[in-house]
Amino acid sequence: MQNYDSLVADALSRVSEILPWDLSRILGEGRQPILLDVREPAEFALLHLHGSINVPRGVLEQSCEWDYDETVPALAAGREQEIVVICRTGKRSALAANAMLHMGYGKVVSLKTGVRGWIDYEQSVVDGQGAVLNADAADGLLVSRVRPEQRKPRR
Repeated sequence: MQNYDSLVADALSRVSEILPWDLSRILGEGRQPILLDVREPAEFALLHLHGSINVPRGVLEQSCEWDYDETVPALAAGREQEIVVICRTGKRSALAANAMLHMGYGKVVSLKTGVRGWIDYEQSVVDGQGAVLNADAADGLLVSRVRPEQRKPRR
């Protein structure tokens, strides 16, 4: 039986990752990959990379295909486009990038360390209204909110 981390490790055996400084360099060169944030809408509204689009992981596959309620034209038409998949820490993005590879996307990568690493690299993000947040302001919004009942029982 696999657990979440082993599913991510399996996906990463096929998925390429880039680090925040790689993405910063790509953007600085003027390249315009699709920045695909697969976090939930509430997470995206708190903060996200400027210019990214939000397609929650749960509707990703439909969003990549034509003729669905969830279709995102930029994705459905973007199988040859450079795509950087983003989440909070790089795990959901690895799973999403893996699904996209299976669907025929050839230039999809996962942002290793996710938004967390982007902020640690002291890159700015924006909130749901487009206001720029510096690393210090954004840092507190990514604090883990694991409640006691969600922790693994001690034996």
